[in-house]
Amino acid sequence: MNAAGTGERVRAAERRDAPAPRTGTARALLRACRPKQWLKNLLVFAAPGAAGVLTEPGPLAWSLVAFAAFCLAASGTYLLNDVRDAEADRAHERKRHRPVASGAVPVPLAVGAGAAAVAASLGAAGAAAAATGRYALPAVIVAYLVLTTAYTYLLKRVTIADIVAVAGCHVLRALAGGVAVGVPFTSWFLIVVSLAALLVVVGKREAELRNPHAGDGRTALRGYTRSYLVQIRTMASAAMIVTYCLWALDGQGQGGVPAFHAASIVPFIVFVLRYHLLVDRGVGEEPEEIALRDRPLQLCLLSLAALVGLGVYLG
Repeated sequence: MNAAGTGERVRAAERRDAPAPRTGTARALLRACRPKQWLKNLLVFAAPGAAGVLTEPGPLAWSLVAFAAFCLAASGTYLLNDVRDAEADRAHERKRHRPVASGAVPVPLAVGAGAAAVAASLGAAGAAAAATGRYALPAVIVAYLVLTTAYTYLLKRVTIADIVAVAGCHVLRALAGGVAVGVPFTSWFLIVVSLAALLVVVGKREAELRNPHAGDGRTALRGYTRSYLVQIRTMASAAMIVTYCLWALDGQGQGGVPAFHAASIVPFIVFVLRYHLLVDRGVGEEPEEIALRDRPLQLCLLSLAALVGLGVYLG
């Protein structure tokens, strides 16, 4: 009986350590690009949308170019980082199924595709800059690449700095849309976006702290406590709500129809409350999954976008 039990444990270990099933190379490469993460790049449309220029063909086209450039830049860095971390990923319970670590995507292909994606991102941003005469977009893309590289090699192991770095990447996405179409940024916009980015990243870290396997053994997590992260989350959301309410209730200088702006406060606050509830339930480790699956959160976002859109575009 002991021999049988030992044999079963050995077979279970072999099943656990077996490589992930291979899929088609193209499909695996697409999965390695993490298209779900492209949802974050929708922040590119925030500034042009708030400025009321997305109905114009030119600004819409350049916003789409900025969105595509960020998708390429993000996917390129994911591929290159997966190559760098492949050996460690193979020893990880969950990460060993990643396309590069599992061998579904050969390392030379991942390196070539990653470098090509980064180069295409810079090329698209440069072409847009040459066509419009606005050269800030390539600078934002470069800043994003530098920040993500610094995060990968250093900042993700430094407590607090890791949160600031990831939140900074979100803010750069929002900045990209504005500089691509040449719309000015208000202090309201920058504060709300920065605090929202901080809220999302802190919620992710809090979920990872509860589940060590979700955090992939992040070194920086050792420096956090759950109560500390809850305090930051509460502070960020409170400041964000106050800032948004001040903008929505300020009838001067914001343009559009103030009544719709004021009405948007309701879905905005409900969205924040819903997100807090989800994080407290321990499901905040993958924000993009929450956005794709949680219907109440989606309804809040759609209502918020609709009311702000009506306020901006009917004015």
